[in-house]
Amino acid sequence: MDPSIDSFRLFPQQASTTAGEIDYLFFYLLAVSVFFTVLIFALIIYFAFRYRRRADEEFPRVDVQNMKLEITWCMVPFVLMLVMFFWGTDLYARIKRPAENAITINVIGKQWMWKVQHPEGVREINALHVPAGQRIKLMMGSEDVIHSFFIPAFRIKQDVVPGSFSTEWFIATTPGRYHIFCAQYCGAEHAKMIGEVVVMEPAQYQAWLGGAPHDESPAAAGARLFETWGCSACHGQRAPTLAGLYLTKVPLDDGSTVIADDDYLRESIIEPSAKVVAGFPPIMPSYRGQLSEEQIMSLVAYIKSLGAAAGPSGVRATPATQPVNGQGPQFLPDFPPARQPPDIRPDRNEKGP
Repeated sequence: MDPSIDSFRLFPQQASTTAGEIDYLFFYLLAVSVFFTVLIFALIIYFAFRYRRRADEEFPRVDVQNMKLEITWCMVPFVLMLVMFFWGTDLYARIKRPAENAITINVIGKQWMWKVQHPEGVREINALHVPAGQRIKLMMGSEDVIHSFFIPAFRIKQDVVPGSFSTEWFIATTPGRYHIFCAQYCGAEHAKMIGEVVVMEPAQYQAWLGGAPHDESPAAAGARLFETWGCSACHGQRAPTLAGLYLTKVPLDDGSTVIADDDYLRESIIEPSAKVVAGFPPIMPSYRGQLSEEQIMSLVAYIKSLGAAAGPSGVRATPATQPVNGQGPQFLPDFPPARQPPDIRPDRNEKGP
């Protein structure tokens, strides 16, 4: 069976671990819908002929209520509906649960292209190379409008909304090439916002990764941004240290706590006054509109690279949010100080292939 994206199929090929389960649920819903549609229309036609009025003086006969029939046609659809609900809920919970030990790949939607960056620094436009049989986590953001990242063969579709992160994960099973679509109308050239996923054997993927041109990794780019923008002047002294912060439970000045996940880190960069850490003044400026989505992702990747909470629960009892002996953080790379922030405006001349 040819897995090429050019092959014509009534249904897309099942090329991920969850594709079959989603199809089974879809076919169940389709079968129930078709069965009741055919049954109802057949009964309407039958009753229209069977009980039609044959003479002007004829009046319909009033039958005694049939309780067994009433209960049957209420309970059968109800039971079928419960199967839909619990089956769908269980499947949704499993496919949306964050994948552990996954390869995290950054994906940014922009009119009208998909920009991809691998953790090693390799970049792609409208293409995504992944190894078969390994968990892949997509960290997605948008630079302009709402997009929707859709891979039919994997049965995954996730809206990418400006101002927030979206995540999706999958395990590809069959090497080949598969379509990527934007499934949300995003402007005049929406139909051209397409690409392909290239699923490779792990050894082939490593060879491709080693031979592709490498840029800075997201974590390294984030470390450079952290130093360039002067973040090291406060964090660890007048602001919380970031070493080991990721996935810890952070106490806030209003008495509540929050988990330092990707969304919290992003919000703290663009809207730091929204959740102020207990014991520290709200002195951090907002970087909304000053950093691109790619730069925010790089900063988050850098913070995550400094360490995460241990344990299966993903939450540490004592968060690392206190100054370190009054000194600045000791985990920053030795970069020379920058005189001024770089020009971080998105490159509007960037074009796809």
